[in-house]
Amino acid sequence: MKRFAAVAGAVLSGLLILWGALPVLVPAQQEPIKIGLIYGLGGASAPYTKPAITGHEMAVDEINAKGGLLGRKLQLVIRDDQSKPDVGVREARELILKEKVDFLMGVIHSGVALGISEVAKEYKKIYLNTIAKTAALTEEKGHRYVFRSASNTVIEGRAAAILMANQPFKRYAVIGPDYEYGHRMVDDFISYLKVLKPGVQVVGEAWPKFGERDFTSHVNALLQTKPEMVYSSLWGGDAIAFVKQAKPYGFFTKTEYMNIAAADLDVVVPLGAETPEGIWGSSNYAFYYPDTPANREFVAKYKAKTNDLPPAGAFFGYVGTYFLAEAIRKAKSADTEKVIDALEGLTIETPIGPLTMRAYDHQATKGQYWGRLKRVPEFPFPIMGDVQFIGGEKTLRPVDEIKALRGAK
Repeated sequence: MKRFAAVAGAVLSGLLILWGALPVLVPAQQEPIKIGLIYGLGGASAPYTKPAITGHEMAVDEINAKGGLLGRKLQLVIRDDQSKPDVGVREARELILKEKVDFLMGVIHSGVALGISEVAKEYKKIYLNTIAKTAALTEEKGHRYVFRSASNTVIEGRAAAILMANQPFKRYAVIGPDYEYGHRMVDDFISYLKVLKPGVQVVGEAWPKFGERDFTSHVNALLQTKPEMVYSSLWGGDAIAFVKQAKPYGFFTKTEYMNIAAADLDVVVPLGAETPEGIWGSSNYAFYYPDTPANREFVAKYKAKTNDLPPAGAFFGYVGTYFLAEAIRKAKSADTEKVIDALEGLTIETPIGPLTMRAYDHQATKGQYWGRLKRVPEFPFPIMGDVQFIGGEKTLRPVDEIKALRGAK
């Protein structure tokens, strides 16, 4: 009996040693859900994209603090596309093939977004665009694997046209960066304005390269056409540089001026008192409007993290992340096809109210805020006065038109 006990003890000891030598297997569900995040992080893009990353991080931190999704944490893998389509495409491929990301998000440059969209389709990965605006991304070039949580050029261009249709101006000059977004934002505005107000003329055009720093020739060329209104799709650093260089020529006293996103903090804070009062400006996100508990809460959380007011980029990153997270939660899976099905038609609550991802074109219904910039004693920069909100539901192209653009039946 003693001999049997000794043998049994030896066998047990051997098994314990062997068990200890085996690797500890971590359950697959504990691996993070990886999101490849791509933005142009320098130059004219930086005022939007750096806060955007903060917005993504805020959302990820909130979600992870509550246990993550499906028992897994979210993890951001960030890359700089340098606002160059070829670089963006390369980074997207590396994120998929080397980093093994589950999803792609981000991008501010429309040319980059179109390139990454094709990569997403090739590898059957979801690409959720958060800032880039060309309507082509979700209209004629849309497909199953691309989504957008921001507005687009049709939404914003048509909103501007609705406002201007009620104004007396007929002679328009236009200026925009010479690439996909700049042209599309102008085209979507002018084409709809001519429908609403026949007789409108475009008397001058200027197309500086993206990232231009000397706008002098463009300022003079526009003034020579004697427009009643100049419509601008310049943004970020370009919009700031244009205003600073146009003011010495009396530009804003010689013509009315309307600039997409001119009311964003990304523009008015750097310009400060140099911002021309009375110009028409829209805002992708305004910390002061709507004055609701949800928006005030978002402002407070961003200030707690950064000690600053949240600019538009922060909103874009935050909301885009929650669109993806809620779809994963709804699908009860991180599987691409199941998350796509969950994203289609999904409505989420955001700091500015509910937004819906349309099922057919994968375009969110986010609208735009407009107003004439005015100075107020509370801030060292102007804000929109008499804010008007035009919802995306009113300006989005109908689904049957998008089907026709795609050649679908």
